[in-house]
Amino acid sequence: MPLIALTGGIASGKSTIAARLAQRGAVVVDADQIVRDVQAVGSPVLDEIAEAFGSSVIADDGALDRAALGARVFGDADALARLNAIVHPAVRAESQRRFDAAFAADPSAVVVYDVPLLVEARVDDPWDLIVVAHAPEEVRLRRLVELRGMTADAAQARIDAQVSDDRRLAIADVVIDTAGTREQTDEQADGLWERLHRP
Repeated sequence: MPLIALTGGIASGKSTIAARLAQRGAVVVDADQIVRDVQAVGSPVLDEIAEAFGSSVIADDGALDRAALGARVFGDADALARLNAIVHPAVRAESQRRFDAAFAADPSAVVVYDVPLLVEARVDDPWDLIVVAHAPEEVRLRRLVELRGMTADAAQARIDAQVSDDRRLAIADVVIDTAGTREQTDEQADGLWERLHRP
């Protein structure tokens, strides 16, 4: 019943690896989806965000205006810390609930936590394995511009806002090189899956 943390910088191919492991039978718990879930309309987290940052971060339909909130916290370390203090505990509790549910349903399950902010928020949790998706910065920049339509400056700013590749690689038990083709990434994910199932 391994519990695996899968992390990587923006546009590193982390989601591709998670999807491949899910195809092989892993239970993937998506941290970004949990963030969206705990910030849903009517949630205590959304109420706390509105109280901390004002009604300008709430859309007309009562949902979180992610772009407005991002504009408030991006580049402001104090505001980001305030937001993280609201969101991270709720995400931690909900992710643990989902891990527990997966193992209760199948004690031999492989549970993969797809989490971008592992270094920043949860590196010391008791993971059985930490897997880092890695591609050089220039490859990730190109993906952000070509595949996500960002300007080069916006893409660079997003990369610069995350922890360095060196810090991410320093915590890795396994590194999956995602700079090549989708097939090459899938092949490495398959190798990881086989390793997890070796007696």
